[in-house]
Amino acid sequence: AAMAARCRLAARFHHIHGTNIRLDASHTQATRVESFANALCFSQEPLAPGQIFLVEIEEKELGWCGHLRVGLTAHDPQSLEVVPEYSLPDLVNMGDTWVFAISRSHNRVVVEGEEAQARGCPWEPFLLIARVRIPRDTLVGRSRPGRYSHILDDLYKMNVLPATARRSRIGVLYVPQPDGTADMHIVINGEDMGPSARGLPTTRPLYAVIDVFASTKSVRVIPVDYGFPSLQTLCRLVIQKHIVHRLAIDGLDLPPLLKSFCQHE
Repeated sequence: AAMAARCRLAARFHHIHGTNIRLDASHTQATRVESFANALCFSQEPLAPGQIFLVEIEEKELGWCGHLRVGLTAHDPQSLEVVPEYSLPDLVNMGDTWVFAISRSHNRVVVEGEEAQARGCPWEPFLLIARVRIPRDTLVGRSRPGRYSHILDDLYKMNVLPATARRSRIGVLYVPQPDGTADMHIVINGEDMGPSARGLPTTRPLYAVIDVFASTKSVRVIPVDYGFPSLQTLCRLVIQKHIVHRLAIDGLDLPPLLKSFCQHE
């Protein structure tokens, strides 16, 4: 229960962010309003071991090269005199920061001397990373409500769309190791990309870093339930159970934020 409460609290963006970022009222959506940089965001709270900070790509912007960048930092955002323009290399050069640039493909990390881990079946209910178990359904992107949304949903579940596509879900977490350090893992649409950084300190708080860079225009934090589901999640399940299609949610007499949560989560 304590883990679930902490995870829900951290599933928001920090009020400290880059100068080109605009947050919505719930601090769950981050949009870059101009240019292609100055778009760093951080998790509102440090992550717990094994806790994933998951975002969904909501908007893209043509004309820029490069995509979303994600990672972890031991710097408290509140302590930054100025938010760096870029995660790579500016924030990383400050030390105690590990950031991974997401590409359209080839995001999997293969460690020399180790066999590549077998990919879990997309229909398995949980993603297992060491001792961490995460509900896989939440990790896989969904289409916007529409006439052919069920077809797009199936494509995402099969993980055949690019990692940088709209509706793609990308998360970051750290997993403690026996030597007292931690490995950072990136998860893309329910698939673990492997340890993209090693030797992270577990004695300092680690915040998620999301750089809404270049062709990525807007992202939204997706809460992941650990243990008991939240009241918000239970409400969503009841509502979805009694409607024919997600498009019907628009006609319900519900608060806009709850409608959005029911349609897109």
